[in-house]
Amino acid sequence: MEYQNSQPAAAAVAGMSAEVPMPGGGRTVISETAVAKVAGIAARAVPGVYSLGSGPSRALGAFRDAVGSADHAAGVRAEVGDTQVAVDIDLVALYGASLHALADQIRAAVYSAVEKLVGLQVIEVNIDINDVYVPGPAKSGSPAEARAATEAIQ
Repeated sequence: MEYQNSQPAAAAVAGMSAEVPMPGGGRTVISETAVAKVAGIAARAVPGVYSLGSGPSRALGAFRDAVGSADHAAGVRAEVGDTQVAVDIDLVALYGASLHALADQIRAAVYSAVEKLVGLQVIEVNIDINDVYVPGPAKSGSPAEARAATEAIQ
């Protein structure tokens, strides 16, 4: 979508900013993919998020990781308007995280990142927690250590 920047341009010179006259005008187009990537990176940075996306998209993400590529927008959809954006996120949470608190932290991170980096007003962030990841017992050298790790999880 198209976004008109009404703020004057500023140039940083030796730690100081100064207004720079802009010759003519122009338009800035910010794609839904760009907004989804910013939101995805912000969501992944929240502790308690295991992965983003549904089952099929996580499988495709695992394949991308294996070949050295990454899709930062996996599991994230954005609808971009002229001045506003709405974001939908599908995720898997880590076991032990308070799910409502996790959703609130993700919303705060996405609101902040998108408004700061993209410059659009976020009107909503919808979060679907599809699954909870439960890590298996840690592999260790002795049966006593494995038993202690299993008991700690329970």
